[in-house]
Amino acid sequence: MSNTVLSLYSKAQSALLALKPTVSRAIVLAVAAVVTGLLLLVFGDGLRTLEERLGALGWTLSADETIEQRITVVAIDEKSLEYESWPWSRETMARLVTAIDAAGAQLQLHDIVYPQSREGDDALIASLRAANSAVLAQVPVLDTRQGVRTGQMSHALSGLSCANGVPNTTSFVANHAGFSGIAKGHITPIVSSDGAVREVPALICVDGAAYPALAISAFLEASGSEQWRGELSEGQSMFAAEQNLSLASYPGLQIPLTAEGNLRISYQKSPASYRAVSAVDVINGNFDKSLIENGWVLVGATAFGIGDIVPTPYSGITPGVELQARLLGSLLDAQVPYTPKGANLFLIVIAGLFALALFFIACVRDRFSSLSLPLAGLALPVLALALHIQFLSASEVWLGWLMPAIYSIVAASALILLEHMRVRSERSRVFGNLHSYLPGDVAKEIAFNLPSSSVNAKRCEATLLSADLRNFSAFGEARPPEESAALLHYFFTKATEIVESKGGRIHEFKGDGLLAVWDGHDSVAAVKALAAAQSMIKAIGEDILPQDPPEGLEPLALGIGIEQGPVLIGSIGPAQRRTHTLLGDTVTITLRIQEMTAELAQPILLGECVARQLSDQKLESQGSYLLSGLRIPHTLFSPALSQAYRSERSDQPNLTVLKGGLK
Repeated sequence: MSNTVLSLYSKAQSALLALKPTVSRAIVLAVAAVVTGLLLLVFGDGLRTLEERLGALGWTLSADETIEQRITVVAIDEKSLEYESWPWSRETMARLVTAIDAAGAQLQLHDIVYPQSREGDDALIASLRAANSAVLAQVPVLDTRQGVRTGQMSHALSGLSCANGVPNTTSFVANHAGFSGIAKGHITPIVSSDGAVREVPALICVDGAAYPALAISAFLEASGSEQWRGELSEGQSMFAAEQNLSLASYPGLQIPLTAEGNLRISYQKSPASYRAVSAVDVINGNFDKSLIENGWVLVGATAFGIGDIVPTPYSGITPGVELQARLLGSLLDAQVPYTPKGANLFLIVIAGLFALALFFIACVRDRFSSLSLPLAGLALPVLALALHIQFLSASEVWLGWLMPAIYSIVAASALILLEHMRVRSERSRVFGNLHSYLPGDVAKEIAFNLPSSSVNAKRCEATLLSADLRNFSAFGEARPPEESAALLHYFFTKATEIVESKGGRIHEFKGDGLLAVWDGHDSVAAVKALAAAQSMIKAIGEDILPQDPPEGLEPLALGIGIEQGPVLIGSIGPAQRRTHTLLGDTVTITLRIQEMTAELAQPILLGECVARQLSDQKLESQGSYLLSGLRIPHTLFSPALSQAYRSERSDQPNLTVLKGGLK
């Protein structure tokens, strides 16, 4: 399986690199769009949670600290629990309702449900009816696995169809029938996968009747209308919400909803901007009545032990009643956050602009591209988030940012990978070309390092082999240059193959000769060099070189000299024109030994140092000679194989050296 994947990847890479750079980049950007879609599809829940959490920075980075004076929370807090354990008796709740009304509240909303009939219900119901306006909570249960029906749902919104855009359920926890005359609103939240509450259904249908959320019921109750009526309509433009809810008692009011019919909760205001007073202080009259007078009051639990706690962008332990206060405030200000109908199109356009920016950056083939693509891969997601934050903080529009952010990361990464593959391919091509002219280690050094004007050489011990085609200059003079080039090409090719098969490497081709190197000056290197020389004599001298030279020309022959010793190998010359060289007496001696092969009629000659390493070989001394340009005589040796080689050559006369002669 892994081999198949690697094979497909290799083929795709080759196909991309074979195309024009602009075409391959466009293909990569298109593939990045497909990958982005797959990521959003496969990891949608986790990515949406990330989008919501970071997207809320549009609220939290510039939270509104202005005190909300229209809404006051009467909290069942820890102090209230010391007064009486929760749930409070109906008589205590009746006293609380009466105290709130006496303080001048226009409307009181109870984030509390009374599903069972209990002693004192009459007093509580009487106090609620006597109050200026009051709304109780009821809870439709959207989890279809819970088949509960407690109490009696009431105060549906007429004029609406439960067919489309409204969640339906048959389960609920409502107030008992004795509270049927008191206005109701549901407090069912939409709990995200991370436990946070970001949306509340504007309407929930139970048994075919649509019941509004508590915040919407507050508006309907405050209007004094006897009949609650509403209408759902689709957004008319790309900038409008998916749906709008209008209320007959509030002409002109359009409440924006999501495609699922939900109200998005605004977290623009800081938690500190909501005023709260302890319920026990209200009962006892120990509070500033101006906090309640002519305002709306939310009664709900804030004590940690009661359990009505939800995480928000500000805190992981926010009381649920605060969410109701946020919904009320955004409805009063007509600033309910919403996602535009054309949000996906806007995000696609943003992603397209990001793609153009990345394409332009990738087309600049210099260090700007190599540095800018990674920076763009980091900066563009931040830009997408910044655009979302700007829309949210300025106009309560939840645009979203995740899709263009993920696309820019994927696209930038893919382009970086493409450019990396292209650079590696070009570098590999350059290295291959250099390697065809220079030894591998030298080519690698040139390809991967900047040039220097200093001497870059090292001293080492090596075994050298110098091979030369004798009489080639005369041959080239008599034959067409194409024939000479073909012969020389085959000689270099075959010699290189033999040297490398014996563990050596070609240092240079020069004229009609070559110089090969083996690392070390031990017997192993000596044996390999001699084996390479013998193979070259057999494969080239006997099988390749023409045996019938043109008339008047000496036959072509191969002469090889071998020696060991210290050398200096490296690069010298100015930075703009370097040359790789091999220096030292050993180089000169090896070249001179090779020149002696013609004078001594030996195809292979060995120097003294290498001969010492070949003590187990049959070597024949050829005498001591003062080599050209040197001051110290050198004893030369030839392998016994050369004698056999000479005797097998049919075109060589079988001469016998006789002692004596003319005197």
